[in-house]
Amino acid sequence: MDLFSVEWSGAPFVLLSTSHLTALAAIVALNLWLSRFRHSSERVKRRIRYGIVAVLWTNEVIWHTWMMRLGTWNLQHALPLELCSIFVWGGGIMLLTRSRRVYEIAYFLGAAGALQALATPDLGVYGFPHYRYFAFFLSHGLIVTTVAWMTYGEGMRPTRRSYVRSLIAGVVLMVAVLGIDEALGANYMFLAHKPETASMLDMLPAWPAYLPGLFVVGIVMFAVMYAPWEVADRVRAHKNRRGEVAVGDARGAARTHTLSGG
Repeated sequence: MDLFSVEWSGAPFVLLSTSHLTALAAIVALNLWLSRFRHSSERVKRRIRYGIVAVLWTNEVIWHTWMMRLGTWNLQHALPLELCSIFVWGGGIMLLTRSRRVYEIAYFLGAAGALQALATPDLGVYGFPHYRYFAFFLSHGLIVTTVAWMTYGEGMRPTRRSYVRSLIAGVVLMVAVLGIDEALGANYMFLAHKPETASMLDMLPAWPAYLPGLFVVGIVMFAVMYAPWEVADRVRAHKNRRGEVAVGDARGAARTHTLSGG
């Protein structure tokens, strides 16, 4: 078996197989380990950010080199027009610049795309231990890690406004990529047809009716991703109100006590 060959005779990738679950567990373990450094010095945090970028971008360059050497690189599937391809580069820029604006979009669009890809990988026949298996999970796992690190490591968080901005950015991106798909005969972002492998898009109607459905899926996914922050904000606001009421009651009781000569 040639681990770098296009013709792979080994075991094909199987959804929710041991190799799939092991890769997901490794991504979770990486982020749990990195979270230990969230209170470290700026020097340590900078090294972590630069290290993630180096691995993320090197992996992407190697993948494109692999396709070129095997003659499989083409305009129809290798341009950085998938959500995950965009945020391989965008996530790296976010880490290097610590841009809050990029983070707000990456939190929703980048992480949502990568999580969906990790849940239902479009790997075809390339199962463990083929090179494509490792490249795929490294790339998509680190996209999630870029957002996760900026959240627990750098203290950033999404807002209601970033939720809305991300939905708008998603629509603009879909329209632009759809035009490119039409021009190239490509299927970037799965806007021309559904993926060949199983995915959440299977729950939607056939093309083109599923295009509006993609937007609805985005609204729901973004809402789920923002929900913990919304709940935390409401709990915090409720506690603050209770605290203000308690302070007000205490002051009122003290004033009454004073006036009564107690």
